[in-house]
Amino acid sequence: FVSFKGHVETIFDCKFKPDNPDLLATASFDGTIKVWDINTLSAVYTSPGNEGVIYSISWAPGDLNCIAGGTSRNGGFIWDVRKGKIITRFSEHGKNGIFCIAWSHKDSKRIATCSSDGFCIIRTIDGNVLHKYKHPAAVFGCDWSQNNKDMIATGCEDKNVRVYYLATSSDQPLKVFTGHTAKVFHVRWSPLREGILCSGSDDSTVRIWDYTQDACINVLSGHTAPVRGLMWNPEIPYLLISGSWDYTIRVWDTRDGTCLDTVYDHGADVYGLTCHPSRPFTMASCSRDSTVRLWSLTPLINTLQINIITDRCWDDIISNTDRAVESGAPPLLCGKVSRDIKQELEKLSGNPRGKKLRWFSEYFSPPGGSKNLWDLIAVIKGQDDSLLPQNYCKGIMHMKHLIRFRMSKAQELTTVKMSKFGGGIGAPSKEERLKEAAEIHLRLGQIQRYCELMVELGEWDKALSVAPGVSMKYWRKLMQRRADQLIQEENDDVIPYCIAIGDVKKLVSFFTSRGQLKEALLVAQAACEGNIQMLPLSTTSGTSNAGGNNTDDYNDLLQKVIKELADWYFQDGRAVLAACCHLAVENIELAMANLIRGNELELAVSVGTVLGESAAQATHYALELLARKYMAVVTWDLAVDLLMMIPDNKLQLVKLCAFYPGCIAEINDLHEKCNLPDVEECMRLAETIQADGDVVETIKYYLLSTEPEKALPIGIQYVKEQLCGSDWTLDSVFLYLDLLSYIRTEQLMLPKCSEFRNELLILCGYVGALLAIRRQYNSIVPALYEYTSQLLKRREVSVPLKIEQLSEELDAWRACTQSNKSADELPCTPPSESQRTLYSVLMSRIQEEPLKGMVGPDCVTGSNLPSHSDVHISCLTGLKIQGPVCFLEDGKSAISLNDALMWAKVNPFSPLGTGIRLNPF
Repeated sequence: FVSFKGHVETIFDCKFKPDNPDLLATASFDGTIKVWDINTLSAVYTSPGNEGVIYSISWAPGDLNCIAGGTSRNGGFIWDVRKGKIITRFSEHGKNGIFCIAWSHKDSKRIATCSSDGFCIIRTIDGNVLHKYKHPAAVFGCDWSQNNKDMIATGCEDKNVRVYYLATSSDQPLKVFTGHTAKVFHVRWSPLREGILCSGSDDSTVRIWDYTQDACINVLSGHTAPVRGLMWNPEIPYLLISGSWDYTIRVWDTRDGTCLDTVYDHGADVYGLTCHPSRPFTMASCSRDSTVRLWSLTPLINTLQINIITDRCWDDIISNTDRAVESGAPPLLCGKVSRDIKQELEKLSGNPRGKKLRWFSEYFSPPGGSKNLWDLIAVIKGQDDSLLPQNYCKGIMHMKHLIRFRMSKAQELTTVKMSKFGGGIGAPSKEERLKEAAEIHLRLGQIQRYCELMVELGEWDKALSVAPGVSMKYWRKLMQRRADQLIQEENDDVIPYCIAIGDVKKLVSFFTSRGQLKEALLVAQAACEGNIQMLPLSTTSGTSNAGGNNTDDYNDLLQKVIKELADWYFQDGRAVLAACCHLAVENIELAMANLIRGNELELAVSVGTVLGESAAQATHYALELLARKYMAVVTWDLAVDLLMMIPDNKLQLVKLCAFYPGCIAEINDLHEKCNLPDVEECMRLAETIQADGDVVETIKYYLLSTEPEKALPIGIQYVKEQLCGSDWTLDSVFLYLDLLSYIRTEQLMLPKCSEFRNELLILCGYVGALLAIRRQYNSIVPALYEYTSQLLKRREVSVPLKIEQLSEELDAWRACTQSNKSADELPCTPPSESQRTLYSVLMSRIQEEPLKGMVGPDCVTGSNLPSHSDVHISCLTGLKIQGPVCFLEDGKSAISLNDALMWAKVNPFSPLGTGIRLNPF
């Protein structure tokens, strides 16, 4: 979900480094190869360039640190990445273009190239030709088999796929596969299923071939232009991804040829697709639009993550290929990396649950801080510092390490001398005269006058060097004046002055104002550790004016800076790094809140489970939201497992069972699993409890009974009575409406329920608007008020709400919240007295959010990425949606995923007013 520029032309190929999933190489029309660190999105190495167009690249196996490249007119070459130079060139194809170059995975001495001259050439890395396979036309693609080091497949302009066997001396193919109706471009062997390979063609299809059966076993149709990028997933044997000149990426289930997803984000032809075996659900793609984009494939295999979180048996997680490719089988891991994790876990003594959650979390998570997050959790849990990885100091460190690591960094740099600051300009006569006057003052002992003249001349250092001769107080004042002046000039030279006088606050605000939050953090932490002292102004014993800069002040400052840095990451769509900032100062509540507000729910639950009691409240909330995500046709059992991880879970299980849409027998089975009575017994209990007058329990048991619609009038009547009073609060009505919203959708849709349905939607809309105000979901507050007003206008209901009242509340909210904004924003008319009164009544009803960190808007990963080639307009705001999109139940209306998440947290029903529940999680 991130894209970065660097090349200025088409990027034809991209490949991850075999021994490092953080390094991605890209090859471009501009004649360079770049190697990117995908955590920082920065280019760490660039090839010398001038190669013409580079069509294809291939890393050397293992840690050899070399990349082979194939060019349009200059043959092939090997670039030694660390040395930064080309160490070998291949010229067997002359001036003909090399469309594909492939370094053998199994034998690091062999490299294959294929070219427009019709040859596929196999050579050793020092240029010794082993085989020349002649084709009837240009050869565009080749791929080494991952099971047999002597087998290679090619794709040719004559529409055929060929397989060659290098162990024989024959120059004829072992197999020729025919079927494509236009030229074949790339071919890829399956890494998990022996003898299976795929090919992409200009006929817009992908074909799957079975070498052992001599047959095409599937044709994947859907692209509308030639297919270029091809990638098998290294863990899920049936998952194949393709990229095309139709600007799309498609995800296929090759068992039955279904297209699972189509992505329209690239603005031009998609050429390269790649992923790394140790991060198998993060994919990179490159395109003619000159960007590389990173994608998370985890939505396709979410159930696997839940099986790990809920500690299900290994058979539900890891399997052999035969079982995984059975029709209808759920996703199961079959690759080497998942098997290695399992073996490592089985070697551990005691309960390896924490390790299992961490290792799989890193394996599933895209880059962007999850490794950093787990390192910080290990520090908080007391792990020995010697076990921290080497690159820990490059990320967000725990505060107790920050100064120590930076000190050692400083020691490395001590050889670099600081250049001396100061000096004046060629002096005109006026300056000469002033200087002379200053010298006289100095000889007369008038030090202060000398200092002031030196300041006027801009000779601050001379003034400061003698200022203590007046007094320490004067020296400090002069230092502060110099610091203020440099801050005005935004000059980095201010830093030593602030540190010398111990003015931490000034320095922190200087760094903060320039967006240098990491620098601000370093200074604040140094002050907390006592490394920066404010000088006492008096030397007499017992009196020392430290200007209020005590340790508590510094700690507050540190927390403030950390929060600013975290907010910056969070608003940039990097919730995991925001959580890292909070963990660095052990603020677990805010770290968990950032993960939940970034919709990183699986990660939040894994992290919260390992952190234990200190994160329990947030973990339970994340589990509840995750369970809502899985309240869908085939995954109800996962929702139950998740809710079973919450200790006090009866209410949550009631909601789940109430919403379950199966037949009576299936519903009763679910009730039994959740330790609830069967539906007939629930009916009896509801009637008995209703007579006793316990409204909540009555609603619960009616919802679980054979006639759930009986809960509606009871709950709605109760809420209406509350709203008619003057002292009701949000929490006194939300519980009832939340419960009622879990009534089975088909019951709510019955014609006999239409009036109750309309009233429920209106009440949920109104209470949702108040909850959105409490949580500061400011982008959806007006939309919720508008939604409620529209329903009130159009539907026959009797509820104690008036359209005028809603309009006045919204205006009062707008006036009072905008008047709190900073002065540099747009000026607005101050709220009237009546608006202030109404707003304070509203706030007394709304009260405080019990989950403190949850206040503030949601912001998922990728929220700030450039708009896609498919632009959608939000039906809530009428504005263009940036970042991920959520489609509503009509298949056409769209809102941003951030707005959808916030809406669903405060009002469970869709913005379209249909009575369908919204599930964007």
